Amino acid sequence: MSKPVRIHPRNVRPAPRPAGLVLDAQLHLLDRQVLDVDGVPVTTVDDLELSGPEPDEPIPEGTEAPHITALLTGPVLGTRIFGGRPPSSRLIRIPWSVVASVDTVVKLGVRSDSLDASWVERWLRNHVIARIPGGRHAP
Repeated sequence: MSKPVRIHPRNVRPAPRPAGLVLDAQLHLLDRQVLDVDGVPVTTVDDLELSGPEPDEPIPEGTEAPHITALLTGPVLGTRIFGGRPPSSRLIRIPWSVVASVDTVVKLGVRSDSLDASWVERWLRNHVIARIPGGRHAP
């Protein structure tokens, strides 16, 4: 049996930083408000779609790290309360390519009218908020 090799901490080089922006999905993306290019609320981020191996599939050594391909949003309130997961056909995809920046909100580089995800915000604005006295004008 070989003797363990001691490495002094000064001789250990830090791991190379991955190219691009590194985000903690839970901290920086999930449950964040999504705004369009004009600052109009679109939706919130409920889940992410990642590239890479399928779940429960072995990952070969040297495989590239997964990348975000889309933000997912949709009717998830029931599943958050009662558990489970909505069918993927019910989730609305916002391609990662339209994301302009990630800060306290996720900002898109397109108008909300071009996205299917904004219909809930539009419906609430037109059918609920507009009926509240003073709800038809901006503050």
